[in-house]
Amino acid sequence: MAPLRVLISGASVAGPMAAYWLARYGFAVTVVERMPQARVRTSGHAVDLFGPAMDVAEWAGVLPAVMDARTQTDIVSFQRDGGRSVDVEMRRMVAGVSGRHAEVMRGELANILYEATRNEATYLFDDSIRTMVEEPDGVTVTFERAPSDRFDLVIGADGLHSNVRRLIFGPEARFRRFLGGYLAGAALPNYLGLDGRMVVWNAPGRLAAIFPVRGTTTARGGFLFRRNEEFPLDNGDVGAQKQALHRVYGNDGWEVPRLLAVVDAADDFYFDSISQIVMDSWTRRRVTLVGDAGYSPGPAVGGGTSIAMVGAYVLAQELGRAGRDYPGGLAAYEAGMGALVTTARSIGHSTMATLIPRTRLQVRLMPELLRLITGMPPRFQQRLFQLQRTPARALDSIQLAPPTVPDE
Repeated sequence: MAPLRVLISGASVAGPMAAYWLARYGFAVTVVERMPQARVRTSGHAVDLFGPAMDVAEWAGVLPAVMDARTQTDIVSFQRDGGRSVDVEMRRMVAGVSGRHAEVMRGELANILYEATRNEATYLFDDSIRTMVEEPDGVTVTFERAPSDRFDLVIGADGLHSNVRRLIFGPEARFRRFLGGYLAGAALPNYLGLDGRMVVWNAPGRLAAIFPVRGTTTARGGFLFRRNEEFPLDNGDVGAQKQALHRVYGNDGWEVPRLLAVVDAADDFYFDSISQIVMDSWTRRRVTLVGDAGYSPGPAVGGGTSIAMVGAYVLAQELGRAGRDYPGGLAAYEAGMGALVTTARSIGHSTMATLIPRTRLQVRLMPELLRLITGMPPRFQQRLFQLQRTPARALDSIQLAPPTVPDE
């Protein structure tokens, strides 16, 4: 029989990861991505892979490339008044929460996964889905550029603002839950000459950071801040987003004025709310969602990239086992991810409390506390971190079995 044809929307992390495993099981896979390929490779901020996500990368044969692409941030330097700083070793800080970890730029990770799948799947860059019509024998899809086509299954791996979710499940507002914060960033020259060091500036309710992009002369500037109510912004109005950032940080010192000037001129500016996607089910007949499209735990606070890697793996494994009984495979996928999704969804607020101190006292004490904890023997450090709810601990709630597909 002809292989089942699968369309995946999104070529960042979950999409290519699902494509890799589905192709191994004999599915005919097409991946559509709205951005040009060059933009995918350079987009995004640093992301973390914890525990089971590292296992998935290893089983897919991309772990060596992931380790080579690590940001190699050794020191997080918290800036203080008068030019003083409190330095914390990243390695020791991460060791307390996860036995296996890698920090990598999202664009580099996306490119690694693309290279692992480009000969196994058909990629349509600079294109997107326009319409989908579910029929008894498949889903008819029209694209913005490519000719219309029919697929047996459609997977939405297209992020927090998923087009597939909107077309099949309804408006985003039904499912998005604002957690009370925003994340922004842009590329900039590495004018501070940072090498293996991230510098972080804190004020009550907000922070700014700069870290180098390994192997280049550039860096990334980032902003993370609390806000009780959402800005009344159109997601596509970049000018209004930049103005909102100025309203929050316009009176701040340190390197913030220069970062805001860079943001004003940036054409790769990123700005989004820290929000979750909450759905009772992320599957409808022949369409399912994976990663942030179906169950975003919140950018920067919930381990979304790791969960996307795990979700893509579980989805492909269950579909591979089910064969042409795809409804059974999709049901098993939802059951297999349920505990992780529920746990990850519950930790966003506590993670924000750690990342973004609310008071001047907390701003002053947090770096000192981190330095104290990371200086402890590993066993005591791990016990202390186990008392805190973290993305790494959420990922520990799922036990992944190695792939059952035979090696080629």
